[in-house]
Amino acid sequence: MVLDNFSPHRHLTVRRWAADNDVELVFLPTYGSWLNWIESEFAALRYFALNGTDHRSHTEQNAAIAAYMRWRNARAEPKTRFAPDSPIRSWTEYPYYPAKVA
Repeated sequence: MVLDNFSPHRHLTVRRWAADNDVELVFLPTYGSWLNWIESEFAALRYFALNGTDHRSHTEQNAAIAAYMRWRNARAEPKTRFAPDSPIRSWTEYPYYPAKVA
């Protein structure tokens, strides 16, 4: 399972669950959010449904988000050529980036 570096993903409980269920956790490199496909979806959502708006209520904002999601889902296709020339596609060993401590 590919995960970003959100701290709860590294929690001992999550690691134990993964080990018990024969799931390998692979963490994206720090500052590698561009590798996470969902990030591009969030960027599009912000651009098309939220940027430059001044919603009068949460209900109005939720309606704008829901309208965009209906539009997007009606046109969704599988991502088959994401970063085809990226060298990360050929990695067999992932570089280790130690956690940054303040």
